[in-house]
Amino acid sequence: MRVVLDTGILIAALITTATPPALIYQAWRKKCFELITSEWQFDEFRRVSHYPKLHQYFTPAEAGNMINGLRHQATILEALPTVDVSPDPDDNPILSMAQVSQAHYLVTGDKRDLLALRTFSGVPIITARRFVEILDI
Repeated sequence: MRVVLDTGILIAALITTATPPALIYQAWRKKCFELITSEWQFDEFRRVSHYPKLHQYFTPAEAGNMINGLRHQATILEALPTVDVSPDPDDNPILSMAQVSQAHYLVTGDKRDLLALRTFSGVPIITARRFVEILDI
């Protein structure tokens, strides 16, 4: 099963334990699904993880460890086509990743823009809680 996780889900997995994002990240580490990512997402993750308000929740080393794990175990997309669907242009590369990879799910916490779409190019857009139910963890 191919899955795209919104960057917010990855950041949330660093911040919390025993929550849906953390459970999803742990399930991926146990090879329960194929995680799809991209160089664009690595850049976004680095940018977001440097926000001062997040420094109290995780260290740069923890963020770096996550990126290294993604680089070694996730499927990394090189080229992403331009997509112009979301009201938030910053969400369009995530939609592009889901489309190109023909993902089974795009998992996000973005209620206003991504979850409101419900599906894109045949890819269901779901919450982390719903994906935990699908994984049955």
